[in-house]
Amino acid sequence: MKALTIIQHEVSGCLRCPRLVDYRTQVAREKRRQYREWDYWGKPVPSFGDPAARLLIIGLAPAAHGGNRTGRMFTGDQSGDWVYRTLHRFGFANQPTSQHRDDGLGLEDAYITAAAHCVPPDNKPSRSELVACRPYLVRELQLLTRVRVVVPLGRVAFDAYLAARRDLGLPPLATRPPFAHAASAWLPEGTLLLASYHPSRQNTQTGRLTQAMFEAVFARARIELDAMHASSEPGPQGGAGGARRSRRGAGGEKKACPSR
Repeated sequence: MKALTIIQHEVSGCLRCPRLVDYRTQVAREKRRQYREWDYWGKPVPSFGDPAARLLIIGLAPAAHGGNRTGRMFTGDQSGDWVYRTLHRFGFANQPTSQHRDDGLGLEDAYITAAAHCVPPDNKPSRSELVACRPYLVRELQLLTRVRVVVPLGRVAFDAYLAARRDLGLPPLATRPPFAHAASAWLPEGTLLLASYHPSRQNTQTGRLTQAMFEAVFARARIELDAMHASSEPGPQGGAGGARRSRRGAGGEKKACPSR
């Protein structure tokens, strides 16, 4: 979609946050020893995926030697290994690995964006930096009209989505959904908000997030999207047939783990 492409060009040239501009260029200049032969991207990392996606994934920000090096979301780092291996398993990616921008990776029915498009020091964008980046997410939400399941990876991404949704003027929530791994809430417009811990090294190496826990979130996303597709198809008598989607109120469903 041309409008999404325009947004990504704007993202790549963004200079809104001086601290992040300085840090991303410093990382790209100094490099990590194992990547000294790389020509680092060193700019805001654009979103990536299928413009007709029904699954929206929201990350925190590019990794210093992952997305900030390769120029693509979740590419070239351990978090990306978790993300794309899982997306491939559930039919959202054409391959399980993501090493560089020209490796042939493609997403189907999925789109990946972030709360912040620049790598932040210590992986912690400031509140003002998140606010400065949020208009890009708002504009993406306006254009990604087929999205039915939103998976924020981590609390920061979860909060960024709810803030962007509010800025977009979508129906207000009676109760703010809690953040917890695998916690879910049906929003008034019929979108499923399905939270996950971020597959950061801190979470995965400590066992706070296991592969099974992470896959369970995307298994749920696949089940719900398949059910939505089936229920929209004509039944034997011309009516809506297929699997029936079970829904609970906007207050959300059960939480699997304490919030993080």
